[in-house]
Amino acid sequence: MTQSLKKYYLNKSLNQIPRILGNMDRSYFSSTYGSMHRDYWLDKTSDFSDAVRQFGVQGLALVYCHKFHNNIYFRNDKILKWAIAAMEFWADIQHKDGSFDEFYPYERGWIGPTGFTTFSIVETFKLLENKLTKKQSDKILNAIYKSAEFISKGDKEEDHLANHHAMACLSLWKVYKLFNEKKHYQSYKRAMDNFKKYHNFNEGWSIEYDGVDPGYLTATISFLGKIFKDNKDEEILEICKKSIEVCSYFVFPNGFYGGSIGSRNTQHFYPHGFEIFGRYLPLSLSIANKMLLSLKDGKLVPPEIISDRYLVYRVPEYLESYIDYRSRPKQLPKLPFEKTNLNLYLKEAKIWIKSNKNYYFLVNAAKGGVVKLFDKKRLLISDSGIIGKLTSKKLVTTQWVDQSYNINKSENKIVISGKFNQIPSNKYFNLFKNLLFRSTLLCIGWSPILSHNLKGIIRKILMLGNRRLNINFVRTIIFKNKFIKINNEIFLGKKLKFEFLSFGDDFFVRYVPQSRYFQSQELTGKKTDLSNDEIKKINNEKHWKSETNLEILN
Repeated sequence: MTQSLKKYYLNKSLNQIPRILGNMDRSYFSSTYGSMHRDYWLDKTSDFSDAVRQFGVQGLALVYCHKFHNNIYFRNDKILKWAIAAMEFWADIQHKDGSFDEFYPYERGWIGPTGFTTFSIVETFKLLENKLTKKQSDKILNAIYKSAEFISKGDKEEDHLANHHAMACLSLWKVYKLFNEKKHYQSYKRAMDNFKKYHNFNEGWSIEYDGVDPGYLTATISFLGKIFKDNKDEEILEICKKSIEVCSYFVFPNGFYGGSIGSRNTQHFYPHGFEIFGRYLPLSLSIANKMLLSLKDGKLVPPEIISDRYLVYRVPEYLESYIDYRSRPKQLPKLPFEKTNLNLYLKEAKIWIKSNKNYYFLVNAAKGGVVKLFDKKRLLISDSGIIGKLTSKKLVTTQWVDQSYNINKSENKIVISGKFNQIPSNKYFNLFKNLLFRSTLLCIGWSPILSHNLKGIIRKILMLGNRRLNINFVRTIIFKNKFIKINNEIFLGKKLKFEFLSFGDDFFVRYVPQSRYFQSQELTGKKTDLSNDEIKKINNEKHWKSETNLEILN
């Protein structure tokens, strides 16, 4: 059974090659020949070619070089020519400082467009090197060299993302292996030292902005695993062993993974690292196997539902997982949800996990008490907290990572209290804002320093920081006899009034491009909207209280 699951890595990636090719300008006479950003070269809805889309070239190189089952692209001359065109186009859109753009012109993004694509271009170059002319080879190598110089200068844009720092390590390691120059090895070592600043060695997770995010933790494991394949660094192994253990807590009984429980709400799963480290940690294979079953059943975030920008990451990830698939032993370790006596509190992550013979429970207190509760098969509760709109039109929520929360935990009870935060990501372009933004880019885009400062400002506006309001909340979660209780209490500031208020069910408030993909489990969620009379009462009395009781078996 486990061996037959392997094919889903291949099937789920091979069937997306037409989509990657459809996004590519394949007309050799076109001035944008090789661009993989259809919105730019065909639809004309973008005013620049997003460099991240060029990551798709690695998928083309892999299907060209490997004789996978039912692989019609193997050793096909057109696939080769298109892959080379994609690499050359990548070099053509590079800025003089070695950087690339992803979300807007003159972005000069550090890892998003530059680090990720440098890794994929190096991997593609190595696969196709003997098919390139000297002119093509020199052009691509020169662009790789310049991008490595840019990456090695480090983060200049408020990038508090461990997976980006892990990718900096990976791209610089691959550049070092390509050129075999001491300075690139030194750059790799500096990048690794910087990554370690974002890793929690006590509990085994890595920071994504301000907490642990299960989806991106699997990305970090994958990137470090790709280094480990040809650099058997014991420290990388130990980091990944503990990180894999942390990931196991977010493998859910219903086959889904991560989601609202994490700091960035991501539901995706990068499997390659779990296949690589399966030799050293059998739990890694338990996770990979469960996630392969989920992939088979259309769960997780399969490539077919991913947006074009991120599809290009997933296809080579799955193809490499297929190549490095590790046979499973007959007996695999139990996953946390399969255990009957687990009661663990990750004090620094502020996440509580409980499992007994009847249910599996998680709460992220750092996010204001986001809750997930399962029986051994189904999702019973997914409660992201409280969300509301004030009469001033501000959106407010308890679901925000805030270090000022007061958290008190005992054996079967946790109490989280603090202030509501305003949701900052509810901002959109209109014609005037877009003109103003593009004008700003024209004025400052010539300067890498100003470009990076702008990127940092955008991150702070949309994703980071606290915007506390004079609304206090207390969320109490209690296990008592045959019930779990979730109690909410709100104390509303004098001058503030609610327009609507809702609690329960999943909702997402942080701007994260690789999140908010639909999953079938969403259909089972239930939320409670307060009536107009209840809203009036809260606004008058400045106080509200709710109690949810769910019967469970002990």
